Amino acid sequence: MKNIHIALDLDGTLAYYDGWKGDDHIGEPISRMVNKLYGWIEKGYKVTLFTARVSSRDLDQNAYALHHITKWFSKHDLPQLDVTSNKLKSFTHFVDDRAIAVITNTGKTIGGIM
Repeated sequence: MKNIHIALDLDGTLAYYDGWKGDDHIGEPISRMVNKLYGWIEKGYKVTLFTARVSSRDLDQNAYALHHITKWFSKHDLPQLDVTSNKLKSFTHFVDDRAIAVITNTGKTIGGIM
């Protein structure tokens, strides 16, 4: 199980989200998810922050968003994670407040609206 690579969403998953207020505003950490994050790291899993905040075509905008994400991690004494908006082939799990799980190779969804 050491080859686990988790894509962890920021807004609404790791940080409280109550609507977009700009790249410089990130809500408070969600303690239950912070505890899970530390547990995954302790087990040796790789965790990458997967967020649309760094998905702009404007590289300066991405750098600005990344600066505030890094600052947020430091402010809350959280481990600095790699940050991406790209769906990496190495990801084995996605943890996101908007996802709907699908049973592999079946098209069958688990919960959600489908």
